[in-house]
Amino acid sequence: MKALVTGAAGFIGSHLAERLLAEGWQVTGVDCFTDYYPRRLKEQNLAPFRHHPRFTFVEADLVTADLSPLVAGIDLLFHQAGQAGVRASWGASFEVYTQNNILATQRLLEAVKGSPLHRFVFASSSSIYGDVERLPITEDTLPHPVSPYGVTKLAAEHLCHLYWAGFGVPTVSLRYFTVYGPRQRPDMAFYQFIRALLHDEPLPLYGDGEQTRDFTFVADVIEANLRAVEAPPGRVFNISGGSQVTIRQVIATLEELTGRPARVSRHGWQAGDQRHTWADASAARQVLGFVPQVSLRDGLAAEIAWLQSLNA
Repeated sequence: MKALVTGAAGFIGSHLAERLLAEGWQVTGVDCFTDYYPRRLKEQNLAPFRHHPRFTFVEADLVTADLSPLVAGIDLLFHQAGQAGVRASWGASFEVYTQNNILATQRLLEAVKGSPLHRFVFASSSSIYGDVERLPITEDTLPHPVSPYGVTKLAAEHLCHLYWAGFGVPTVSLRYFTVYGPRQRPDMAFYQFIRALLHDEPLPLYGDGEQTRDFTFVADVIEANLRAVEAPPGRVFNISGGSQVTIRQVIATLEELTGRPARVSRHGWQAGDQRHTWADASAARQVLGFVPQVSLRDGLAAEIAWLQSLNA
């Protein structure tokens, strides 16, 4: 099978490309190295498989590149690329989000329209839901994003459905709930928490710490992507770790795992942050056979070990 992975130098995309290669696939990875965080970190993500004989890397911007050569002859497209970051999506930077999350997705869908593509798997986000009245969140929950980032991910998801309904592009959208693990972006909370503990620096806490998240280890997300290859096209699925945990509980677990006390630096509530997320992932379990395998404690230990190796 020939697969195209967009965002292949990123957090999730690099793990996905590496897993596909391990499974015997031929993989083309594409990334444009946006300046959202340092390029050297993305190069480190690619390093373990950059020279694999079945891997081809293309540095290109999905918004401006000729996509025809990229999609020619592929069986599967895993669209992981996008402009990340809830808090950074306000103001003048919103244009970057519309370009990289909406236009890039539309151009990819247009490029594969009419081709014998087996599946187009799109990386959506729990940010599309916003603040909901009832938990856990099902796929039928009315989306009401509270951040511009969430708006762009929802728009891209709608485009996937439109191209399935109108042109038969076999799209499947996976709504990720707060992914963490090795190679996590440096702007994300767990990365910042662990780094602060390891370096005895102030640990940034936004809000009161009682907000909750359904955290999902990156290896479980990768498994969900592989299972989505045979999912019914046109469907969307919540992909989550299966638990509702407060940020305070996370910090306490990190203190136990590192053996170091947190010096918490308190900050105000940030615009665009959801108060609570907790997924009902029963559809993914029933249709995809997806069951998360990595506990939060084990996943945090893996991310700590990764960051310690970087420090070393």
